[in-house]
Amino acid sequence: MSLWFSAWERRLLPLAGSRCLTAGRCRRAEPLRHVTARRSCSTGQGEVRVRFAPSPTAGFLHLGGLRTALYNYIFAKKYEGKFILRLEDTDQSRLVPGAAESIEDMLEWAGIPPDESPRRGGPLGPYLQSQRLHLYTQTAQQLVESGHAYRCFCSSQRLELLKKEALRSGQTPRYDNRCRHLRPEQVQEKLAQGVPHVIRFRLEEGVEPFQDLVFGLNRHEVAQVEGDPVVIKADGFPTYHLANIVDDHHMKISHVLRGSEWLISTSKHLLMYKALGWRPPAFGHLPLLMNKDGSKLSKRQGDIFIQSYQRDGVLPEALLDITTNCGSGFTTNRMGRSIDDLISEFNPSKITTHSALLDLEKLPEFNRIHLQQRIEDEEQCRLLIKDLQREIQQVHEAEIQDRDVLHEDYIRRVLLLRKGHISSVKDMLSPLYAYLWVRPSISSQQVAALTGEAQLIASSVLRLIEERGEDLSVERLSKDLKTAAKQAKTTKYRDVMKLLRLALSGLQQGPSVAEMMASLGAAEVSRRLQKLLLLPDAS
Repeated sequence: MSLWFSAWERRLLPLAGSRCLTAGRCRRAEPLRHVTARRSCSTGQGEVRVRFAPSPTAGFLHLGGLRTALYNYIFAKKYEGKFILRLEDTDQSRLVPGAAESIEDMLEWAGIPPDESPRRGGPLGPYLQSQRLHLYTQTAQQLVESGHAYRCFCSSQRLELLKKEALRSGQTPRYDNRCRHLRPEQVQEKLAQGVPHVIRFRLEEGVEPFQDLVFGLNRHEVAQVEGDPVVIKADGFPTYHLANIVDDHHMKISHVLRGSEWLISTSKHLLMYKALGWRPPAFGHLPLLMNKDGSKLSKRQGDIFIQSYQRDGVLPEALLDITTNCGSGFTTNRMGRSIDDLISEFNPSKITTHSALLDLEKLPEFNRIHLQQRIEDEEQCRLLIKDLQREIQQVHEAEIQDRDVLHEDYIRRVLLLRKGHISSVKDMLSPLYAYLWVRPSISSQQVAALTGEAQLIASSVLRLIEERGEDLSVERLSKDLKTAAKQAKTTKYRDVMKLLRLALSGLQQGPSVAEMMASLGAAEVSRRLQKLLLLPDAS
């Protein structure tokens, strides 16, 4: 075991207080995965508990949010803990309709469902911040009474003037902490007059450094660069800075894994924990997920929302695979990993500070690999068949001549033959594969343009099919077709295949003729070749 890994573990657990490496004199600096498996090295604070806390005001779940949720889920499952979904919906005026429900829907669809959530409930709920307002009010009052927070009566007009003046002089806008100096009688007078106010937390200098699980030793002297932050707004609702630490404390969150954009706010949050006398969780800030050119993922990119991938037939495991493949934190970096693989190969000490560059052009390849795995799994394949049956009926309902194309065995055979070639089940609904569900229409002119020996070729292949019966393997058919093609006197092998492809599919390209025949089955191949024989002037 590397010394670096041991150092990571030493700063991981003592900060969280969830599991220790030395309680009961366990073996020195033992890997966390071994320690947690025994459960004998746990402290009084309890299990590993992590949370994903998106805001429905930001809209629907997107790739960046999915990745943060995924790392939290994997962390929880790796160390036998709990994964909590908490929705930060305190800004009621900006809530996106349907977003709260959709976020949990998408986590379940992705295969990373929370253990506790607004929908599932749990022992430390409610899991909607709008239903926890009394906790924030109580905590803010506690901070005011202890002198760590104060009421601010500055009007929005004054704050706007401060901002404009700072920008005019080339400085970063910040509150000047004017109201922290109000005398108690002044505060009481304004309260008696009903002057609107907020509650601000009093930032102090001399911030203690903290060990981030990814970025290492960190400290940000927030009091030198920021004004005292608002923790309770004039409408009585909390800001993120207060609400998240109150909820993390009361929900017994042991580790906070969130995006690196929150790294500079952590010192501020730790000051609040200290003021309240609460033990903070361990913090780990995940590197940002970026486009492959290094630009930031934007919600204006319509295709980054998880619902759009679901709609387009992308498999959830392909999304999970590609978002971790481009990042760090795993012992391997191969394609085709399942969620169980990701959990077993997760190694937090390997998370780097470098941004993860996401190449979405590779998503079809990831989806192809995971689709192949689903097709090869009997239960998963059955689900794919049901989805495809429904889609085929929607697209081709009026054109289907034989309902047998909707039979489970037929669709399974088609999928098994096409596995490794298609990136999505929806590919099977493209015009390229319409011949599998709808008999093609061809003309004698199309046939005549290829050969004058169409009847001879069709008769030869029909005899071949009769001899083989239903035993149509692609390998055997490929050999038999070469033999049958030799009976044509004036038609080259290439044109024989073109003719058969036309008769079977009405297309000039697609899978091999042997695969087309194996997919369609002996009875349907015979029916389509008989149709070729009946064309007027076909030869």
